[in-house]
Amino acid sequence: MNTHCACFVRPALAAMCVASLATLVACGGNSCIGLGVCGGGNGVPNGVPNGVPSVAISGTAATGNALASAMVSFSCAQGSGSTLSDGGGHYAATFNATPPCVITASSGGTTLHSLAFGDGTFNTTPETELMLVYLASQLGTNETSLIAGFPSNAQFQQVLANQADVLAAQSAVVTNLQQRYALTLMAPALLTTPFIVGQAGVDSDLDALARAGAIDANGMPDQAAVSLLSAAGLAHPLAGTPTPTSGTGSTGSNGSTSGTTGGMM
Repeated sequence: MNTHCACFVRPALAAMCVASLATLVACGGNSCIGLGVCGGGNGVPNGVPNGVPSVAISGTAATGNALASAMVSFSCAQGSGSTLSDGGGHYAATFNATPPCVITASSGGTTLHSLAFGDGTFNTTPETELMLVYLASQLGTNETSLIAGFPSNAQFQQVLANQADVLAAQSAVVTNLQQRYALTLMAPALLTTPFIVGQAGVDSDLDALARAGAIDANGMPDQAAVSLLSAAGLAHPLAGTPTPTSGTGSTGSNGSTSGTTGGMM
C-alpha cells in the first residue's frame, strides 16, 4: 500500500488525511505518541531500541505566569520526546525512554530547565533552574555544561537519577532562597508538587520570589540568586567530585554520590 495517506473525494476523509499529514510534518517525519507528543526517529520510537519502556512525565512550566504554548523537550539517558504546554503551562508526555531526563521549556524569550528522575510530576520553573545550578556546582561544573554533557556523561546521569541527591538539592534551593530573601515558601517540594497558575502553592511562591527580586522581569532567576546557589553547591560537592578552583571547573571521575542539603552561604 502507498505509504502516503489515501485521500478520497469524500470531504470527511480528505480532512482526516490533511490532519494526519500535518501531524506527521509537525513531528518532523518521526513517530508521534499521543496528542502533540513527538518522539525521535531513526526507525525506532524516540531513537531507542525496542524493549525500552515508556515513561510518563507531566508538570507545569511557569514563572509566576504560565509558559503557555511552550515547547517542552525531554532529553533522557536513553531516548527523547517533546510536546507543547497548554494555556496554563501544563504539559504531559508519554514516550519510550530511560530516565533521568533533562526538561527544557521555551516560550518567547524565556527558557527554563528542570529534570525528571522517573515517571510522575516534574515542574519547570525558575526554582528548578536554580536546582540545576546547585547540582552543577556540586559536580564541579556549571549548568550549561551539565545540560550539554548530560547525554554522554555517566556521572551526570547517575546524579540526576539519584532521588536523594535531587531532593537534597531541592532542599538547598528552598533553604538558601528563604534565608537570603527573608520569606517562607509554601511549597518546598517545588519539583514534584502539581500546581495551577494563579493558585496558592508553587505559583504563589514564584510570585513572592519575583517581588523579592529573586526572579527577574523575564521570568528567569536573577543573577544574584544564581550566584547564591552556585556558591552553595560548590561548598557542598558530591562524593567523588573534586573541588574545582572555580565554579566552572570540569567534572570529576565517576564515583558514588551522597546527597547533602547545603546551608546558606
